[in-house]
Amino acid sequence: MSDKSTFQDLKLYETPRDFRGRSKFIVQLWWITQSLLFNPSPQIMYGWRRRLLRLFGAKIGKNVIIRPSAKITYPWKVEIGDYSWIGDDVILYSLGEIKIGSNSVLSQKTYICTGTHDFKTKDFKIISEKIVIEDQCWLATDVFVGPGVRIGRGSIIGARSTVLKDIPEMKICFGNPATPVKNREIE
Repeated sequence: MSDKSTFQDLKLYETPRDFRGRSKFIVQLWWITQSLLFNPSPQIMYGWRRRLLRLFGAKIGKNVIIRPSAKITYPWKVEIGDYSWIGDDVILYSLGEIKIGSNSVLSQKTYICTGTHDFKTKDFKIISEKIVIEDQCWLATDVFVGPGVRIGRGSIIGARSTVLKDIPEMKICFGNPATPVKNREIE
């Protein structure tokens, strides 16, 4: 027997007025810029992509490498520290703030997701929570990081892992959900 209760009624959904952090015009201008100037830029034009992101309010450190296939929803909500790498097809779904420390690597197809919905409300309210990836972290291929997570300094997240809770510093983690399996040691 099925329950015909209404869990979500999307006609009630409204994006909060200042949720995007900029006007609809600036949001559309960024998406056009990303499609026409950022993504088609040659691989070696890291400085060009850093400049475009800074022009739209991102805080990008020195010598950051961002591949042209990366997707950034709202650059004004993104901060990336010096010498970090953002790989091919990485998605920074920056409905909320994303802070990536220095010397950190987000490998190809990693998805950093600051947004979700409140499934307990009929209007399916949108929610964002800041994600922090501290200095010297490595997120291997195809890692998913959920809203509100902090990954501690020097930690490694193994390929295809899902991070839904904070990770302490200097840990090697993998799995779904990602859990620490040993300490990271420096030789």
